Amino acid sequence: MSQVKLLEVNENSKLFDKTGMFFKEFDSDFRQIRYYTLLVVQKAPTEIKEINLLEQQISEIIKNAVKHGNKCDLKKKVKVWYYFSKDKAHLIVEDEGEGFKDLEGWNEFNKKRIECFLNQNFEEMEKYVSYRTSKSDDHDSGNAMFAAVEYWNGGVVFNNKKNCIAVLKTFPKKKKGIDMEDMQ
Repeated sequence: MSQVKLLEVNENSKLFDKTGMFFKEFDSDFRQIRYYTLLVVQKAPTEIKEINLLEQQISEIIKNAVKHGNKCDLKKKVKVWYYFSKDKAHLIVEDEGEGFKDLEGWNEFNKKRIECFLNQNFEEMEKYVSYRTSKSDDHDSGNAMFAAVEYWNGGVVFNNKKNCIAVLKTFPKKKKGIDMEDMQ
């Protein structure tokens, strides 16, 4: 089986190094997530904005912190550290919640989901379309985390309390030279 990407717990990961990163702190106001995301992503160079994928992924991480971590409690804050360059996006998001208690359960679910896909066992895969816990609502499915482990190719790591996530995305360097599309 090809390697399944998992959520890791390692607060000593180099991904938690905040050196040189920008910082913002937000209230846990669910209605403001898009605005918060735009404040962060505005620092990203045009070369890595990838038709809104970067914005969407950052939004999902902030949304998880506001909704699941801080339970939309306006007295609780979400802290965001971020750094962008032409070849990388690095983000750390911390909430004041109890942490992602079922991280190991999510990893097991994702392993089974990927295994069904790789084995083309689509009937069995129906069981692994949506990851839900007893605390999930009608809008929860685990899809944001499935997308995150694929998008953030440099890692998705939690601290020991599991209330702080660090992610890294590396982008291929653009080739120098003439782009034929530019000549038309």
